[in-house]
Amino acid sequence: MSIVQTLATAAHHWNTAALTDEVTLATRKALLDWFATTLPGTTQAPATLLASAFSAIPCQGHAVSYVDGTHRSPRYAALVNATASHTVEFDDIFKDGGYHPGSPTIAAALAVAQEIGAEVQALHRAIIGGYELGCRVALAIQPSHYRYWHTTATVGTLGAATATAMLLGGNAETIAHAVALASSFAAGHQQNLQGSGMAKPLHAGHAAEAGVLAGYAASHGVTASLASLEAPAGFAAATSDSPGDWQRALAGIGEWTPITRMTIKAHGCCGHIFPAIDGLATLLATTGTQVEAITHIHVEGYAATHQMCDRPEPTTPQEARFSLQYSLATYLLTRRLRLEAFAPETLVRRDIRALMERISVEEDRELSAHYPTQRMARVHLTTTDGQTFSHLQTCRKGDPENPLSLEELIAKYDELSQQVLSKHASEALKRKILDTHEMPATLG
Repeated sequence: MSIVQTLATAAHHWNTAALTDEVTLATRKALLDWFATTLPGTTQAPATLLASAFSAIPCQGHAVSYVDGTHRSPRYAALVNATASHTVEFDDIFKDGGYHPGSPTIAAALAVAQEIGAEVQALHRAIIGGYELGCRVALAIQPSHYRYWHTTATVGTLGAATATAMLLGGNAETIAHAVALASSFAAGHQQNLQGSGMAKPLHAGHAAEAGVLAGYAASHGVTASLASLEAPAGFAAATSDSPGDWQRALAGIGEWTPITRMTIKAHGCCGHIFPAIDGLATLLATTGTQVEAITHIHVEGYAATHQMCDRPEPTTPQEARFSLQYSLATYLLTRRLRLEAFAPETLVRRDIRALMERISVEEDRELSAHYPTQRMARVHLTTTDGQTFSHLQTCRKGDPENPLSLEELIAKYDELSQQVLSKHASEALKRKILDTHEMPATLG
C-alpha cells in the first residue's frame, strides 16, 4: 500500500475500533477545548468579517455557524468556525509535529456531523481518525516544513478531509482519495503566519473548508494520485526537505493514537513562548523576586522562539500574542495571559511597555536541536543587587509530560466560554460534551 492508503486504513480503523476510556476522555477534552478557544473568536475579526462577506451567498444547511448563530452549509460553517477557533491562540497542539489539529479538524467534523445528523460517537471517531492521520503526516515532514509553511494550514486540510470522509461513510480507499485530493488544496505560508494582517486565522478556516470539499468529492467518486504524499513530486517533497520520514510517522500505529498526546494551552499566546513563561514562573516562585527588583530577563530558546517571538514593539493583539517581550512583561505584572492580556487598554499600559525594555531573547542551538519533541527555554533573571538566577524549563505546562488536569481544562473552558455565553448556556454545553451522547449544536 502507498503511504496515504496506510494512513487512511489507520484512520478508518477508528470507525469500528473499541474506544478505551482514555481515548474517549481525550476526545471529549479535545472537543471541549475546541469550544473554549472557538467561542471568543466568534465575536472578533476576521471571523465576523467572513460572516458578513458571505451573508449574501445562499448556502443554507444544518451545520451551525457559531459566529452568526445561523444554520449553514458544512463548508461555510467549517470555514468560519475554524477561523474563529484559531483567532485567540488557545487551540491545542501536537507538539512533535508542530501542528494545531483541533481548529480545522473539529470544525470540519462538527459541521459535517451536524449536516448529516450523525450520532455523537461518529463525530468522536471522525475526530480521532482526523487527528491520527494529520498528526502522523506532520511527523513525517517536520521540522523542515515549518521553514516556509504553516502546518495547521497545510496538514490541517488533510485532517479535515479525513474526518469528513469518515463521517460520510467512506471506506479506507475513499479516505485515501480524500486525503490525496486535500494534499493539492493545502496551502498557507509563513509570511502570513508571522506578518501583520488577519490571514493566520483564515489558514485554519481554509484548511477546514478545503478538507470538507475533498471529503465530499471523494465520497462521490472523485479520485487522486494515491502516491500524493510520498512521491518525488508529492506533498512531502514539495513542502519539506525530503519525500518524508514515513518510518517516524508510522511508528506505533495501533499502539497509541495522537489525540491522547495533545498539548492543551494554558496561556493565550504563541506556544513558542510557553517555556519562557513557565520558566519565569518557576524562578519567581523559588526566589521570591519582586517585579521592582528585576533589572533584566534574558531568555535562551529554540530557533522558533527567537525567530518568531522576538518582537519588542508589538502594536496589535496578534503581534502581542507573538511577542515574547510583551507576554513575559504582562505575565510578570498580572500573573495571567488570558484574553484581557491582549485587550486594547492592556496593550498600551506604560508599566508593561517599560518592563518590556528589560527583556531579551536569543537562540540556543543546543535547545534548537531538541525541537520539536522538546520545547525548552533557559531563563536568566538579574536583580538590582547584582544577583542572577537561572532556570532551564524542559517542557511546557499543558504538554503531555506535564498536562493540564481535567479540572484545569474546565476552568479554562468556563473562563473563555463565558466571555460569549451565559453561565447557564456554558454549563449546559460543557455537560453535553463531557457527559452525554448528544451532538453539540446550537448555543443557548
